[in-house]
Amino acid sequence: MTAAMPLTGYRVLDLGRVLAAPWACQMLADLGAEVIKVERPGEGDGARVYGPPFLRTRSGEQTRNSPMYLSANRNKKGIAVDLSVPQGQKLILDLARQCDVVVENYKVGDLKRYGLDYESVKAVNPDIVYCSITGFGQTGPYAHRLGYDPIFQAMSGLMALTGHPDGAPGAGPMKAGPSISDIIGGLFADVAILAALLRRERHGAGSEHIDLSLLDASVAAMSHAAMHYLISGEVPVRRGTGGNGGVPAQAYDCADGSLFISAGTDQQFYRMCAAMNDPELALDPRFRTQLGRMQHRQDIVGKVAELAKRFKRDDLLDRLERADVPAAPIYDQQQVFDDAQIRHRGMVVETPHDEAGSLRMVANPIRFAEHPIGTYRAPPAIGEHTRVVLRERLALSNAEIDALIAEGVVSESARTGSAE
Repeated sequence: MTAAMPLTGYRVLDLGRVLAAPWACQMLADLGAEVIKVERPGEGDGARVYGPPFLRTRSGEQTRNSPMYLSANRNKKGIAVDLSVPQGQKLILDLARQCDVVVENYKVGDLKRYGLDYESVKAVNPDIVYCSITGFGQTGPYAHRLGYDPIFQAMSGLMALTGHPDGAPGAGPMKAGPSISDIIGGLFADVAILAALLRRERHGAGSEHIDLSLLDASVAAMSHAAMHYLISGEVPVRRGTGGNGGVPAQAYDCADGSLFISAGTDQQFYRMCAAMNDPELALDPRFRTQLGRMQHRQDIVGKVAELAKRFKRDDLLDRLERADVPAAPIYDQQQVFDDAQIRHRGMVVETPHDEAGSLRMVANPIRFAEHPIGTYRAPPAIGEHTRVVLRERLALSNAEIDALIAEGVVSESARTGSAE
């Protein structure tokens, strides 16, 4: 018998679209929760169209599976229900009665129109943990606004602190590559959901409404950069690839490639100088201490840049590793997944996929010694589990489900999954 995962026995109703909420629910699914993802009949989750590229079938035909959809919806059961009609709303409420958690990221007020807001769900399930993920939160002057990930990168200060420094070629604010505000918001939502469930288990029954703002989460994620401003009144500046701790800590061009070096302590700096064949550099009064190097940042960065150009990248990386100085090559995605450490850690998993034959995905990074995450089911097709969920959870007959399909209240996929 397979050992129970940490969240085995919990049921989650995923009303999320695109990324932040689905990402949060995928984590819960990976940890063992039964997650029922609700999509619109016909259209599905809006993330499905965020391509190209799209996953292709065995014969090379394009599917409706974009990288964004595939990244955030594994290990879920998928149903397709029209929330805009009373029959669809009743189905969702009936499912919510049987769930521990509801997660949604609709615009503030939208689900209230459908009778699916927190108060409505709480009325039928007094112990529900209901998580609302929105751009700006449920309250405040911007609560009504729509927003996507770059909006929150911009407003949190992340974008202003990312990019080349003023005066350098290409200077100016820059968006982080991935949708980092959505990812951060989803992870904060997971922490809040797990805390609410734990409180419920430890201290008795009771509901909770989690108001998770992507702007709030992005501001919180600024962490030490925000504290820099709060304790000093000084606005942190962009440093390109430069780190925010020890100096030197940034990318350097070698003779045949780039390397990130992070000599974050005095001892690491001394060893770095020796490894780069210039031990005298460590004796310069300007650079002997971390404070001195920070005060003379441009000078030491320039000195190290001159030294780095004398070495081939892999040779310098080997020298620094033997000297116990943190350093790393700067990878693109192909190089990431070719790396020996990442391969050893099993950060790519492969699972069967009805259309494509197989699907490679990024593994969950959580490593449990006793109850490892071992299940990776492909993200569902639109309505893949509609029939089985309505039959097993709501005790509807096949004839009743057929009638709902005929009326357009729900839909099912030709790819029909099992309950497991």
